[in-house]
Amino acid sequence: MSSAVLPYTRIAHNHKLGIIFLISGLWTLSLLDTAGKLLALAGYHVVMIAWMRYTINLFFMAATLAPLYRRRHGRSILKSNRLGLQLGRGALLLASTLIFFSVLKIVPLAEGTAMNFCAPLIVLAISPWLLGERSYLSRWIAVLIGFTGMLIVIRPSGDIPPVGVALGLVSAFTQALLSILNRKASQADNPMVTLFYGALVGSIVSTLLVPFFWTSHTPTVVELAILVSTGITSTIGHFLQNSAYRHAEASVLTPFFYAQIISACGMGWLVFGQFPDQVTVLGIAIICASGIGIAYIEHKRAHPLPPADPMESV
Repeated sequence: MSSAVLPYTRIAHNHKLGIIFLISGLWTLSLLDTAGKLLALAGYHVVMIAWMRYTINLFFMAATLAPLYRRRHGRSILKSNRLGLQLGRGALLLASTLIFFSVLKIVPLAEGTAMNFCAPLIVLAISPWLLGERSYLSRWIAVLIGFTGMLIVIRPSGDIPPVGVALGLVSAFTQALLSILNRKASQADNPMVTLFYGALVGSIVSTLLVPFFWTSHTPTVVELAILVSTGITSTIGHFLQNSAYRHAEASVLTPFFYAQIISACGMGWLVFGQFPDQVTVLGIAIICASGIGIAYIEHKRAHPLPPADPMESV
């Protein structure tokens, strides 16, 4: 797919700034998701939408991010310590975009976003094998609770068709794998390098694919503006997310990722007239509570209370 409330101290000013950046970035990415759904419903193939999104993203980064990186670090942004990892991550990022836009063509915005929120729980479930991390009972409980919420969202009596459920689960699993590659990439390269390679690989691969999925539909002025907006909102959204981690720890930011469900519900209602029913809201709430709860526990585990001073009771 990060302390909503720091357990033992007040949230520092720089943490507050990081939280503001993160929520702003997530809500900007909800505009990207809304644009993708609008274009898919208008008849544009998801490959065309992804091609525009990554190509504009690449040109913007080449004009701004690449020169900035060279000035700061004295070398090209293309110089990576693990090129294969960056290329693989970029390809998986493009696949994730294509799958999620396909989900949004079928599934309401809020429900599609909620299913993707299971990605962090999938990471918790598979991290002992793929990342060699220690397994904790609290993590398994969080995974079970989160997937209970998922089952409520995708229940057979709900409005989500089976193909939408299947694509949603694939999207969540792809996001989980991408999260693992993000961790590895953050250990190998500067985040600017990772951001640039994501845009570069996505643009190149989608450019190779788009001739096979091109439609003869001539875009209206509004549709053209929406197409262009996908590149702008993706650039701004990911830049704000990246900036958030310069001001706050991941354990501080994780719970606030779930604030995106607010923007997803809002945009789904405003643009498409879709709002989740009460049972679906319950499922979404369970998924969010599971993620926020395990984030709080993980924060406590990583930042244990110092031993009590015996003199304090004197």
